[in-house]
Amino acid sequence: MTETSSATTRSETELLLKGYGLTTAEVLYRLPDYPSVLNTFVWQDYDLAPDHPRLFQFIEYWQEEIEGPLHSIRFSHRKMISPGEWRNVTGEFRYH
Repeated sequence: MTETSSATTRSETELLLKGYGLTTAEVLYRLPDYPSVLNTFVWQDYDLAPDHPRLFQFIEYWQEEIEGPLHSIRFSHRKMISPGEWRNVTGEFRYH
């Protein structure tokens, strides 16, 4: 792709704290020369549920630039961390 992905312009921690989760898609597509043969491609990126803009951007890219016609796409999304589960600690005190 010509555009840089959101994961490369921001750190993973920043994305996770902003609500992004890991989206994994299994793409089944037909080989251009053998239309009866299905092939598999796995795609992963950090994305925002429930709209999944990065996934739909990838699908549009595939339809415009890749010769293999899409058969089906299965995807899952997992939010890895939420803002309430992480805190920045600047120091540490130890008591005996």
